[in-house]
Amino acid sequence: MAARTTQRTAAAPSSQLVEMAWDPITRIIGNLGIYTKIDFANRRVAECHSTSSLFRGYSMFMKGKDPRDAGFITSRICGICGDNHTTCSVYAQNMAYGVKPPPLAEWIINLGEAAEYMFDHTIFQDNLVFVDYSAAMVAQTNPSVLARAENTQAPGAGIHGYRTIADIMRSFNPFEGDLYKEALQVSRVTREMFCLMEGRHVHPSTVYPGGVGTMPEPSLITDYLSRLMSILDFVKKSVAMNNDVFDFFYAALPGYEEVGRRRVLLGCWGAWQDPAVCDYRYQTMSEWGRSMYVTPGIVVDGELITTNLVDINLGIRILLGSSFYGDWVNEQPFVTHDPLGNPVDMRHPWNQTTLPEPQKRDFDGKYSWVMSPRWFDRRTGDHLALDTGGGPYARLYTTALAGLVDTPYVTSTGNSVRISLPKSERLPATTLEWKIPPWSNAIERNRARVYFVAYSAAMALYFVERALEGIRSGDTRVFTDFDVPDEAIGCGFHEAVRGVLSHHMVIQDGKIANYHPYPPTPWNGSPRDSYGTPGPYEDAVQDMPIFEENGPDDFKGVDIMRAVRSFDPCLPCGVHMYVGNGRTITHQHSPMLGAQHG
Repeated sequence: MAARTTQRTAAAPSSQLVEMAWDPITRIIGNLGIYTKIDFANRRVAECHSTSSLFRGYSMFMKGKDPRDAGFITSRICGICGDNHTTCSVYAQNMAYGVKPPPLAEWIINLGEAAEYMFDHTIFQDNLVFVDYSAAMVAQTNPSVLARAENTQAPGAGIHGYRTIADIMRSFNPFEGDLYKEALQVSRVTREMFCLMEGRHVHPSTVYPGGVGTMPEPSLITDYLSRLMSILDFVKKSVAMNNDVFDFFYAALPGYEEVGRRRVLLGCWGAWQDPAVCDYRYQTMSEWGRSMYVTPGIVVDGELITTNLVDINLGIRILLGSSFYGDWVNEQPFVTHDPLGNPVDMRHPWNQTTLPEPQKRDFDGKYSWVMSPRWFDRRTGDHLALDTGGGPYARLYTTALAGLVDTPYVTSTGNSVRISLPKSERLPATTLEWKIPPWSNAIERNRARVYFVAYSAAMALYFVERALEGIRSGDTRVFTDFDVPDEAIGCGFHEAVRGVLSHHMVIQDGKIANYHPYPPTPWNGSPRDSYGTPGPYEDAVQDMPIFEENGPDDFKGVDIMRAVRSFDPCLPCGVHMYVGNGRTITHQHSPMLGAQHG
């Protein structure tokens, strides 16, 4: 029998805490671990820590570089959503250089980013997230749930064609399931769509400050459109399948809304510029931010407290606490005031200095290379541990509440988002409506993802129309020339696939003096900060109930993995289980679980 570390708590004398860890949980490299203490007697996670063992240091080696290289360098931060970094860097550079790209260039970037959302969300949802909800997985973790699924009719059968919930779950089986295989084909098509616009996936070769290098031929747009129309049946079908399975889980496992649940604390930095409004000037950022086709915002306990990108920017704080870094508050600030004269905090990314201090991991002290980004709420004085809801959840939530997006294909109502898709090869014209749910939990983060694929497809249709309109008018300009100033600051705000993405740049003597990109995973995967506030992964897992039917000896941790993966944390490549004292007992999870065993 495997060794265990067991603790008894004063509050619950009969409970036993078993230490279990999943490390690594990553997409391509081993830099995310989840360490827990599980109370099996009461079926709850008593404690959770999220840790990263990887230091990269982009902010350090960006110093002294030519600012025009920033987009090409920072795209290498991620091998999955590098284009989001390029785009965000270009936005920051446009501000710093004082350049406004031609409208057609913006429509081309919007089309590329829409394709990226469709590509990445599809491959993550259908080829990795759904492994945790597949018949192969549920048979191992909750056989009684699978038995119930065999006898539960699927309400959306007329759309997706699967008679029972178990039939849908079998379609999720890795390598073998119909949906799994179809999603791979759709991912190929959407990747082709991306490459038409941005040249290369995922490190764009045609996206620059001032515009793009893509040649705006009508055939370019129609090639994109034909591919887009070919996947609309899949998009419509996927939404119905998601709704059927997730609603079934709520019914089959009463209380499952508590898995991955945390307070509604959401951040969205907005996506897809409107070239009629956006001029990239900081002085007008609040106006052009609100004109984005995904509305930026901060949501606290269901209330949208701001959609102003200037307020969002000034509220960002980078805290330490449990991170392997020294403090920089005694360093000289790079930026004391923003271009509007507002004071800039020393813990803002413009002023951050990265001072790595490697040391042994200590969960009572410092235990992660991830810092703790927080948003300072001036109303309360709190440093809020915002999460992105995996990206789509926050995007849909802020857009729904703001009521600002109003296009023929996507409309925000104030409490929902309506998405209209035209007739496709098999299915009729369809209007989908994402409504704000009562919980911020694992299922609703996952459900939002497939709705945002539909949102992206719908907005891509709109961007196609605008791009063709520009080409037909004869305005085929895609680039505006610029000069790099000796002194400047810039900030870019965008939505990476997984959520909020910001790039802050300071130029001195014509070179980069300071550069800090903040993608979504530092927000979601941050450790406890200097105030003791846990990061979102930790918060979502800690104190959540366990519904898996297995005991400690063959525990797979599927509920914990569903909670963590719902944030889309650059997905798991392989997860090893540890029971006490760091002893490996089995290789429990992989992205292809169900296709192999052992």
